[in-house]
Amino acid sequence: MKTDKIIEIEFVRRMSFRVIRTLFFWINNRVSMIRYIWLMTVLAVLNLPVRGESVALSSLDLTQISQGWGQAKKNLSCTGGKLLIAGEEFEDGVGTHAYSVIRIDLDGRADRFRARCGVDDGSKNPQGKGGTVAFRVIGDGRTLWKGSVMSVGDRAQHVDVDLKEIRQLLLIASDGGDGLNSDHANWVEARLEMASGLPRMVPPPQEQAIRLTPKPGPEPRINGPKIYGARPGNPFLYRVPCTGSHPMTFVANGLPVSLRLDPDSGIITGTTPAGGEYDVILTAKNNAGQTQRAFKIVAGDTLALTPPMGYNHWYAHFNRIKDAMMRQAADIMISSGMADVGYQFVNVDDCWMNAAGVSRYMTDETRVGPTRDENGNIVPNRHFPDMKGLADYIHAKGLKAGLYTSPGVSTCTGCAGSYGHEVQDAQQFARWGFDFLKYDWCSYSRVAGRDPDLDAMMTPYRLMGEELKKQKRDIVLNLCQYGMGEVWKWGRMVEGHSWRTSGDLGFELNRILDIALKNAALGPWNGPGGWNDPDYLQIGWIGAQQGQTFQPPHPCPLTPAEQYSFMSLWCLLPAPLFYSGDMTRLDDFTIGILCNPEMIEVNQDALGKAARVVRLEEEDTFLMIKELEDGSQAVGLCNRGECEFQVTATWSQLSITGRQSVRDLWRQQDLGVFTKAFSTIVPRHGVAVMKITPLQ
Repeated sequence: MKTDKIIEIEFVRRMSFRVIRTLFFWINNRVSMIRYIWLMTVLAVLNLPVRGESVALSSLDLTQISQGWGQAKKNLSCTGGKLLIAGEEFEDGVGTHAYSVIRIDLDGRADRFRARCGVDDGSKNPQGKGGTVAFRVIGDGRTLWKGSVMSVGDRAQHVDVDLKEIRQLLLIASDGGDGLNSDHANWVEARLEMASGLPRMVPPPQEQAIRLTPKPGPEPRINGPKIYGARPGNPFLYRVPCTGSHPMTFVANGLPVSLRLDPDSGIITGTTPAGGEYDVILTAKNNAGQTQRAFKIVAGDTLALTPPMGYNHWYAHFNRIKDAMMRQAADIMISSGMADVGYQFVNVDDCWMNAAGVSRYMTDETRVGPTRDENGNIVPNRHFPDMKGLADYIHAKGLKAGLYTSPGVSTCTGCAGSYGHEVQDAQQFARWGFDFLKYDWCSYSRVAGRDPDLDAMMTPYRLMGEELKKQKRDIVLNLCQYGMGEVWKWGRMVEGHSWRTSGDLGFELNRILDIALKNAALGPWNGPGGWNDPDYLQIGWIGAQQGQTFQPPHPCPLTPAEQYSFMSLWCLLPAPLFYSGDMTRLDDFTIGILCNPEMIEVNQDALGKAARVVRLEEEDTFLMIKELEDGSQAVGLCNRGECEFQVTATWSQLSITGRQSVRDLWRQQDLGVFTKAFSTIVPRHGVAVMKITPLQ
């Protein structure tokens, strides 16, 4: 009904000014002033604007505002308090939470935008610290005004922008470079001065979900890493990733005698040979053709020579996970083709073990019970009746099984942790047959204190890392402690193979390009055997955490372009690739993003080099340039702006010269030969990924 009214008013308004002017002269000449006043009263009732009318930002439809947390509020801060900036109270304004975008259609009929902006006083915590926000005004893709980074307590900045001929206005509040915590952003006394018409707040533009990745053909194609690390004397398990029609036959020339290949399944098992490098030639053959690929087995001390790939249940199923759901995920990893492009791990996250009692995050009484048996062994809850059986089921498919716990007394949801039982748990996990452990800080702050020093941060991970290394099993260790103490600098020192670099990404999905930039800056600590981990891939159907409630899976809030960007950035960094959506709801579009073998080759490249970043003249665009083993480069042309933009990569920026072949990796298309630069249109929040190869 509201939309119909707006349309009706718009129709009347378009006619009003010429009609009013004509009526004005007619009235003055032919009727009394009483009738003129009556006509003006009618126009006022209809709320038709006159030239120069000032429209309050707070009067528009605030439900169209997109922001990272909560909802925008009229005449209140984003948390519902008074609008306060540096002690000054404002009666009128809009309270948002960074990262937020206010998108307003003006149709070229505005004169000016005037406002004040700042960080709300309510963002200040008991320690006196608060959020930082950077405000910006963009018109038709151009920055019209940019303020300095503001902190809580800073006086409001004044905004005064000429809007003549601007068709769409964007008001952006982004974080000040230190994350989104407490970034409460206020636009106050904000007015749009209209030459004619009414402004209209609108949602982001809609995009069509189009699969760019060509579907694999019938001929065999061997995918995944070309190098693989394993520890001598330990069980060896590797499923050769290969797309193509079945039945298919596999051969491995040069395979060490302690290993054997099943010719039908392509699964290599056995015992890792003595230390050294073993060059193997893998062959896959079916009725459509034959292919070969070099594969190097490195028997030594280092695991995870390329970023681990797999599935983790957390962002889909949270505390609802069950044994049957994990087995189903393993089945789907095979049937969907994910395993055929290199996904290996099937990882259980929190809530497989018992909790001592009901808590705010664990309300399911069926997961409450004894946390340890009489021998001190950790007790799985009734939804996981056979942990060894679960690992064996996953292994039978040539895949690997992962597990989760905390160095604290309890996990994040209140289930049993490993504190005081580290040696025992490491041995138990190995006996069950698990190949991966996510070790989540959670309640360990009760042991280390609220402000632990570096040694206190390292201690629990060093203890578990050393114990896992003693086991007669290769177990990859993921340090999940949210980037504390610059973990990327010491993660390897405590036997870690990957380490979270920041908080849970589930709360920051609208900032994936910024997250990628921050992780790219940590490139010197990223490489074979140790990987910066910005958290899981959350596309397709995912759940959400709202306060203490875990929502069931729903379509993710990211646009199609943002979902492509997610995978592109993680491949370029390169980061571990763990999908954490609902496996039962994988559609063709999502599979196309997850299962592009040429993109995955960038992630799994044997050099393991992190992409370097080149900032471009337009502040919302940048390049991510990753050197590859074959001498080529994977280049991400990135646009974190709110409008599509033409992004150019010049050869000088890439440190190359001469004739270069350019291939679009998402579409798997050769685009031609270029001699000085390559340019393409990149959508809002988009990343185009090209492989640029020198021509000899």
